[in-house]
Amino acid sequence: MPPTPHAPHTPKTQEALDARDALAAALTQAGIQLPAMDIRTPWADDRKDDHNGEAPYALVHLGVCSAPVAHLLADVITKGITG
Repeated sequence: MPPTPHAPHTPKTQEALDARDALAAALTQAGIQLPAMDIRTPWADDRKDDHNGEAPYALVHLGVCSAPVAHLLADVITKGITG
């Protein structure tokens, strides 16, 4: 997946990008695609001065999915737990 254009490159955003890409690869191997996966950081106004304007954290946003995809995710997770 291409990098998110709105998130500045920081260690926290890179960590989230790497996690997003690893999850996307694992889901692809399971035959599942979440096309709206992205990363999110806090708004610049919410950032404290002690972070030098950098996001103190970044989150992997999984987006929304259809009911069939949600069932596929549940199946893959269940198989991973039991199998």
